[in-house]
Amino acid sequence: MASPHDLVVATLVANPARPAITDEVIRMAAKVLGQETEHVTLASGIAADLILPAPADARSIEKTLRSILGIEPIDVVVQPLAGRRKRLFLADMDSTMIGQECIDELADYVGLKAEVSEITERAMRGEIAFEPALRERVALLKNLPVGVVDEIIASRITLTPGGRELVQTMRANGFYTCLVSGGFTLFTGPVAAKIGFHEHRSNFLVLKDEKLAGEVTEPILGREAKLATLMELRERFDLRATETMAVGDGANDLAMLGEAGLGVAFHAKPAVAAAAHARVDHADLSALLYVQGYRDEEVVRG
Repeated sequence: MASPHDLVVATLVANPARPAITDEVIRMAAKVLGQETEHVTLASGIAADLILPAPADARSIEKTLRSILGIEPIDVVVQPLAGRRKRLFLADMDSTMIGQECIDELADYVGLKAEVSEITERAMRGEIAFEPALRERVALLKNLPVGVVDEIIASRITLTPGGRELVQTMRANGFYTCLVSGGFTLFTGPVAAKIGFHEHRSNFLVLKDEKLAGEVTEPILGREAKLATLMELRERFDLRATETMAVGDGANDLAMLGEAGLGVAFHAKPAVAAAAHARVDHADLSALLYVQGYRDEEVVRG
């Protein structure tokens, strides 16, 4: 095989709950890419690499593979083979590492979930600016007892499948992980601890007499702060841009995703999925291990 620097890899990934990478799928995909394509199974039924010589246009390869796969629930990520195992990982929290939007769950306690969810959705699609939208939503939560947060975490917040395996496997290989969210420290602290992130960064809700004051501490951690966090950590660990990976689903993640060596839109809003380096629409977060070339037996579970 040629040097990794002369090769491109297309990774096919399915959701472990719905394995779809059959021998026939691999054979069909390899055939359409050409005779020089080699294939490697990373996880039976779940992930496989298709390796082909460079130069090759990643977007063109992705489009070709998505076209032949049709409606099959299979994601496709195309990138240079060299350097795809990342040393720094940044992740959004809401609707990425967890299945909910925490501020919407808080709003449900004051009977305003519909109104707040609409603002959240518009902000994540990039239709309105994130910072004023956050201030507007937080103001609606004034006087909500802070103890509600623990109840929400215990009864409503669910970790996205594959997330803990992703973070624990990267940590086991000596790499750094950071949860960076436009949400709130009251949530990112417990969530980061459950998943195993090295650190978390998010916004501080102002409290008064054990109740939410309806305000958030300035400056608000949003799009630019997420980007700044990536750049700061990259400099701290003396890493090249290509050694970093980020994942998110909303418009306030776009700058971070664009700056990362591999920026992944995870079950994302259409505009975010279209702009990111890679998109995962079907698989769970374990896909981010397979696109780095990890094999099933290397994944840290439990």
